[in-house]
Amino acid sequence: YDILINKVRFPPEDIIFDPNVLTIGTGMEEHANYGVDFINATKTIKEQCPYVKISGGISNLSFGFRGVTKIRESIHAVFLHHAITESGMDVGIVNAKEMLAISEVEPELKAAAENLVFNKTEGATEDMLELTKKEKEAIELRKKGGGAVKVKETSWRDLEPSKRLEHALINGISQYVDGDVEEARQICSKPLDVIEGPLMDGMNVVGDLFGSGKMFLPQVIKSARVMKKAVAYLLPFMEEEKKQNLIAQGIDPASVSDNDDSQYAGKVLMATVKGDVHDIGKNIVSVVLGCNNFKVYDIGVMVSCETILEKAKEYNVDVIGLSGLITPSLDEMVVVAKEMSKAGFKQPLLIGGATTSKMHTAVKIAPNYFTSEHPVIHVLDASRSVTVVSSLLGENKSDFVDDLDEEYEEMREDYYAGLEDRHFLTFEQAKERKFKIDFDDAPPAPAPTKPGITVIDAVKVADVVPYIDWNPFFQTWELRGRYPNRGYPKIFNDATVGGEAKKLFDDAQTMMKNIIADGSMTLKGVVGLYPANRSEDGEDVDVFLTEEDREQGKAASKFCMLRQQAEKESDDPYMSQADFIAPKGYKDHIGFFAVSCFGCDALVKRYEAENDDFSKIMAQALADRFVEAFAEYLHREIRLELWGYAKGESLDEADLLKIKYDGIRPAPGYPSQPDHTEKRTFWDLVKAKELAGIELSDSLSMMPASSVSALVFAHPQSEYFAVGQVGKDQVQNYAQRKSMELSVCERWLSPILNYERD
Repeated sequence: YDILINKVRFPPEDIIFDPNVLTIGTGMEEHANYGVDFINATKTIKEQCPYVKISGGISNLSFGFRGVTKIRESIHAVFLHHAITESGMDVGIVNAKEMLAISEVEPELKAAAENLVFNKTEGATEDMLELTKKEKEAIELRKKGGGAVKVKETSWRDLEPSKRLEHALINGISQYVDGDVEEARQICSKPLDVIEGPLMDGMNVVGDLFGSGKMFLPQVIKSARVMKKAVAYLLPFMEEEKKQNLIAQGIDPASVSDNDDSQYAGKVLMATVKGDVHDIGKNIVSVVLGCNNFKVYDIGVMVSCETILEKAKEYNVDVIGLSGLITPSLDEMVVVAKEMSKAGFKQPLLIGGATTSKMHTAVKIAPNYFTSEHPVIHVLDASRSVTVVSSLLGENKSDFVDDLDEEYEEMREDYYAGLEDRHFLTFEQAKERKFKIDFDDAPPAPAPTKPGITVIDAVKVADVVPYIDWNPFFQTWELRGRYPNRGYPKIFNDATVGGEAKKLFDDAQTMMKNIIADGSMTLKGVVGLYPANRSEDGEDVDVFLTEEDREQGKAASKFCMLRQQAEKESDDPYMSQADFIAPKGYKDHIGFFAVSCFGCDALVKRYEAENDDFSKIMAQALADRFVEAFAEYLHREIRLELWGYAKGESLDEADLLKIKYDGIRPAPGYPSQPDHTEKRTFWDLVKAKELAGIELSDSLSMMPASSVSALVFAHPQSEYFAVGQVGKDQVQNYAQRKSMELSVCERWLSPILNYERD
């Protein structure tokens, strides 16, 4: 363009660029963007080279659908419409006789062509091929009889039994599984052939699609449901066949072990560590591994180190996986790693769960067990688990482990270098620079309308539905939209995961309606609102049962708080939750609540008995959403009614999720109050176990698993923050204030210590 215009002085309006129009709909991923790339290129050329013309040979675009004119011309019509009206294309070489206007394209074909030209969906080519197949059948019928043609719709139900099973597995359809399995069993020479043939063929496709990102976790879980139901149907026949074979050989069937697992790709033990009751993530990983022909021994939640080691030996597993949600689980994982090393275990150790991280695994766990034979690996989510386990048990294990060892060593070096670079104030210095509220200028909230304990047992699941935050729900199922479609409900618009996200959401709505209708899940909680003041030293909060007790100085409980110590580059204060409560002489208050969703465990057991992993995980995911919504609902009730310090608040549910109200509700064990042991004081004060049925495990995990607890601060200047790492001087002081042995205190605070404990 520059040469022609500036050197030759050629008129720009007489220049015609002819970019290549390349073929789409070939089934090859690298070809999928050719259509939209041409449209975008046309616009770019027009912008950068003013007045030029753009031409293109259009027939090449649909070359893959040659012989079916209606399909080809529909694709051309959609392509030309956008290229001309949106990008300014001038000239197209077309078959003018057959050419269609955009208004003449049938709606179904138009939608399919839009998806194909712009590569909107992964199934765009398959959808167009299906329409092409129908059009070919119509052409053949017209040749034979002419006139109006009705093409017979074919169905996967018309396929032979083995193909129907493959289709059911890939598409997660469990409706016909028993009948199809029985038909396949009648055809096959033995029941095992059904598993090793069509069922494994289907699961192999599922594994390949999931591994390549073309299938998503909800679909995989549905496929697993089909597989489990099919195997459950076949099991009695296989047992009987095995029994008869043994009898024919003169062997007593009772003397033979049932644990023949030679057909599996490997054996994996999965456990949630001692004191932790959360298992939804572990359940998902177990299902995904099972879908890829790994034998998974899931030994449950709150499993002691001794039991983990004992069962690993009993089942002779190839890999051991540990899961946990609460921070004390991190320390328990270190304990398990140390004991595995002492006992001479050789199995690789997988680490996973919401509270875990690659850095913690590399720095705290791996040094206690990692060798080239048995590495320690952090697994971020279910989609990575198959790749990791396959690599550990495959022929390229040594390369995989060497790379991992090098990565973890670099992370450890970075971590310890970071500690050297990071500076901390002494505890005394941090206290001097604490967050200061002028309680004369901004006085404490008024006294609660309903002080003391209130049991909350009349709230129904339907009442909290408007308060549900659906974003964590999709995260549980590992469905993540891309910007700008990351959050709910925009995720439904995402070109990659939107369709599956909508299906999953619809499934959730169906189960939720059933739960509301049959009352299979219920909500219960307890609230405590009490007089409170900051302690004399300013680091703790004294809680009184009544105003009279406050006046007499009779504290019922003391809540110990932790203060930030990591040096800041700004003049920001070093915060503690104690700063949000007024000192002695002011009539301040503090709130507590603990809530749970009951009934999920019973539903889970029912779905397990039905071999329905999808519904099992869906129930757990919904229970988590219900209790979080209950917490949001109850916090609002506290602000408006029970405490009543924000009676004029008029926020909708969306504003609540954005925390636009006064006050905060930090949870024990989370960044603002990272010490789980304060839950014991909390539970004793509000009688959470006696009045609401919410218990604490040895590691202070709440039971049922779908539970939420929080402290309630009313002052408008209170805010969320992270304590971060703390120094030994504060930990010693903290242990003394709690009347706790230093070593015990350090164990509970292990994840946030800025030093190595003895």
